[in-house]
Amino acid sequence: MVQGGLTTGLLHALVAMDMPGPGTVFLSQNWKFTAPVFIGDTIKALVEVLSIHPTKPVTQLKIMVSRQTGETILEGEAWCYIFSSE
Repeated sequence: MVQGGLTTGLLHALVAMDMPGPGTVFLSQNWKFTAPVFIGDTIKALVEVLSIHPTKPVTQLKIMVSRQTGETILEGEAWCYIFSSE
């Protein structure tokens, strides 16, 4: 089995670099592992923006990670803070 930190590392990279964008950090995460990941599995992380705070750079995300068979292996929500260079 693969340690959970390797699975969630994919989410950290996705959020910090791609969605919502560069410099984004997690404020909180609430997710659960629903199935094990095995060496040799191919996993895919999906993130959906559920809400954007109207006056703060804060975003609520729905998160899901699945394996090559389509089985969900992690699901939950996270709140992120988006650092701006402006």
